[in-house]
Amino acid sequence: MEIYVANNSGFCFGVKRAIKLAENTLNENQNDEKVYSYGDLIHNPQVVEKFDKKGLKVINDFEKEKKGTIVLRSHGIHPNIKKKMIEYGHKCIDCTCPVLLNVYRKIEKKVENGYEIIDLPEEADIIMVNTCGFINDAKKESIEHIFDMSYRKKDGGKLVISGCLSQRYSEELSIEIPEADCIIGVNQYSKLPEILSDIDNNHVAANSCDLDYLEKNVRKLSNNPYTASLKIAEGCDNTCTYCIIPMIRGKYRSKKMEDIVAEARELAAAGCKELILIAQDLTYYGRDLYGKFVLPELLRELCKIDGIEWIRLMYCYDERITDELIKVMAEEEKICKYIDIPLQHASDRVLKSMRRQTTGKSIKETLAKLKAAMPDIHVRTTLIVGFPGETDDDYNQLLELVESEKFSRLGVFTYSQEEGTVAAEMDNQIDDEIKQIRFDGVMRRQMLISSELNQEKIGKVFEVIVDSKDEDGSFLGRTRFDAPEIDNSVIFTSKNELKSGDIVKVKINDAFDYDIIGEEI
Repeated sequence: MEIYVANNSGFCFGVKRAIKLAENTLNENQNDEKVYSYGDLIHNPQVVEKFDKKGLKVINDFEKEKKGTIVLRSHGIHPNIKKKMIEYGHKCIDCTCPVLLNVYRKIEKKVENGYEIIDLPEEADIIMVNTCGFINDAKKESIEHIFDMSYRKKDGGKLVISGCLSQRYSEELSIEIPEADCIIGVNQYSKLPEILSDIDNNHVAANSCDLDYLEKNVRKLSNNPYTASLKIAEGCDNTCTYCIIPMIRGKYRSKKMEDIVAEARELAAAGCKELILIAQDLTYYGRDLYGKFVLPELLRELCKIDGIEWIRLMYCYDERITDELIKVMAEEEKICKYIDIPLQHASDRVLKSMRRQTTGKSIKETLAKLKAAMPDIHVRTTLIVGFPGETDDDYNQLLELVESEKFSRLGVFTYSQEEGTVAAEMDNQIDDEIKQIRFDGVMRRQMLISSELNQEKIGKVFEVIVDSKDEDGSFLGRTRFDAPEIDNSVIFTSKNELKSGDIVKVKINDAFDYDIIGEEI
């Protein structure tokens, strides 16, 4: 088996979330309180080293350390260990990737049916290795863990490999690692309980990595039912030269509108208030089923559902943000005045090389239309720096877009040279050091913009959905302009006993770079 590992990698949203939480924790602990990371925060030694210089100490034995705040690594820890940390006197900040949490919760369902989760793999009847196929260090560590677990499983035990790596290399893994009793891809998580129950009859399921399969699956972001993500399609028909998603996820497959509405009704009946619509390309919805883009029609139907109060749009391509879509967003009160648009760049030359169906001019025109129809619109975007051949002039055009448009929410990736993509074979690959300099340049500007925009919120009142209550009695929540896990937070006080999912009015009294402070009124 040959597995080619990319030389450079960007950050997935789970990793970005972990970094943000760790940075916020360090910023909030400027006194003598110690801040630790239980194991490496993420699979990236450069980032780990940077955090070490900022005062985030990596530990492996929390009982030997002075009481403080422990940041729990992005790939999670056993809940019993977390419980022991709290009992010992440490405060825990959980940075576990929400995608992994979804997998863990499906495993937890088995506990309810008589299964037992144990600490030592040598004692387990079933060992499951969930893998990553995108990030360089995570790829290597996934492979290492697979081989390690193959040696450590007990006689009669089962080894399950899941996730993006198994989706991408299912055949190679099944040949080279015959110790694997079951290999499942990215479309099988909803069937995990059934697969584990029938594992004796599952070596490598024939359809485990089927790219034509479209599962009916509602994904909740937490144990609380008030927020849920609803996937309306799977796969992608775009041909971006840097992206491996079509290879892993397959062609674009829309769910039937009636099925989506039915799932949304089920969620509402279960207490869901915030519905997050997701797909690899949300605005492409319906083209394969109905011969046209019908996202506006779908939104109108979803807005009719009692109980759903917020509807959020993620991953919208700017070339398909039509006048009709903007009109629906502006007219429907339930639709959050928030939109996620992965623009990637501003230079026409780079956009063309990426095979993006847009230009710097059309991007600005789309943003202008959104702001004209909804003056309070909050736009989230993601950008790529260091794409092959990106010049200083290209980079400066990107900076100009950031500074002129003042995006409410922004994430940046350094270009990842992914095997199997067109861009990986392009000439003029950019040096890692230059990528990092450009990354830092964009993020420095965005931090100032975010701080400025947050300062403008002081004195204003916003609807806030409650996510959790802190140990000090304060509450953590989000405005309509913030998606869970990836965007800003509202830290506020209340004289009332609130619960997760409550929507209250909060007056903002103070602001930081990325979070705001207030009180319920």
